Amino acid sequence: MCVMFGTTVLQLGGQAPLVSLIAGIVAIVLLLVVLDLPAFVSLVVAGITVGVVAPAIAFADVPGELAAAFGDNMAGIGIPILMAAIIGKAMVESGAANRIVRAFTSVFGEDNTEVSLFGSSFIMSIPVFFDNVFYLLAPLARAARARDGKNYALYIVAMGAAGVVTHGFVPPTPGPLLAVDEFDANLGSTIMVGVLVGFPTALVSGLGYGYWINQRIEIPLRDTMGTTVEELEEKNQIETRQLPGVLESLLPILLAVLLVTADTTAQTLLGGDATVGDLMGFFGLPNLGESVVIGNITGFFGNPNLALTAAALAAALTYYRMSDLDSDTFSDELTDALKSGGNIAAITAAGGAFGAMLQAAGAGEYIANGLEGVGLGLLVTAWVIAAGVRVVQGSATVAIVTTAGIMGPLASGLDVNVAYLVMSIGAGASFCSWYNDSGFWIVKEVGGLTQAETLKTWTVATILIGLVGLLSTLAFSTVLPLA
Repeated sequence: MCVMFGTTVLQLGGQAPLVSLIAGIVAIVLLLVVLDLPAFVSLVVAGITVGVVAPAIAFADVPGELAAAFGDNMAGIGIPILMAAIIGKAMVESGAANRIVRAFTSVFGEDNTEVSLFGSSFIMSIPVFFDNVFYLLAPLARAARARDGKNYALYIVAMGAAGVVTHGFVPPTPGPLLAVDEFDANLGSTIMVGVLVGFPTALVSGLGYGYWINQRIEIPLRDTMGTTVEELEEKNQIETRQLPGVLESLLPILLAVLLVTADTTAQTLLGGDATVGDLMGFFGLPNLGESVVIGNITGFFGNPNLALTAAALAAALTYYRMSDLDSDTFSDELTDALKSGGNIAAITAAGGAFGAMLQAAGAGEYIANGLEGVGLGLLVTAWVIAAGVRVVQGSATVAIVTTAGIMGPLASGLDVNVAYLVMSIGAGASFCSWYNDSGFWIVKEVGGLTQAETLKTWTVATILIGLVGLLSTLAFSTVLPLA
């Protein structure tokens, strides 16, 4: 039956990627929404459905292609998510998350925790991948919700939208950096334009929409990432002097950010081949360490796998110091967190694999080619292509890569700074995160949200990011073309 169906699709010729896309959407809606099957099972079955329908993937290779895509995604997020589970568990149990929230409250006031989360995410996501930032800030959002008993939708949207904007608009994150290279744009100008365009986009889609949706839905706290609601609430009854200090509480976050930022800064400012000797010479110091490549050092310590591991160890040490648990019980507590993190990692990787199967089926390329000849201005055309590819296959980075390749030869026709083309593509590539995006599942599982809550908060926020990002790009390119 499957072979016959594949033969029928082959006869459709150029329409086969569209048929694969429709089959994938129907499968995921039927399995997740109608039948309410577990997310991991639904995503795997939907991925296989896409592969069976797609003539671009050999029938015998479908299971292996899916497994390989799952493995590739797990290689990128497996260790960080598992370590994030330990960080979340340890920061909550030790009282560190509660201590940070109390520090935020003392600085910004009782009613402005969302501003703290928004600003932290906006800045941290420039050098650090958004998903890693979300892992680090999610315990703070949960602790704040437990403390004030409200505003969880606001915290999730403000934190999530701010991080997505800088991750998609401001180099040196990989997507915008690749577009800068493709168009031979000036890195400094692109960073400046990225902040200029990104900040109002983040304000509208993060704080603006966050305040609006927060008045319309109430998201309760749920057990997730190895911590229970009861444990969060218990920490609110503890006096501040009995909690760890602010610096010790912040150490896991600072450690992860500093390690990753050091590598990003070294690669961006010094280049991949710079040596310690070059750096010493730049500051007028003795020219030592000529054979030691800086990137090899920062690349090791700044890799998210190691950076999140270091952060997890720091959080765990604080947890152990603040608790009265024996070593066996302490180990069991961390193991419970890892079990929860393993389930989240599996779901997230399956979501990425579903998107990868759509990509292998040629769905993204089909949409991009169909939109390439649309009679729009270059900035709008780039946005439409990037948004189309993003919605179809889920990955923002793939959407940027695909669109940059298409628009590269046309960039010379712009009458504004090419940095605005990077912004337009970044806005389109951030548009509408849903079931085929691993980020959707990270927010849902780590945040402890239902599918409906994730669609109403996260998905709508990313739609707004795409739309407001395009409008901001067009507005600033008109007022400040920088040509």
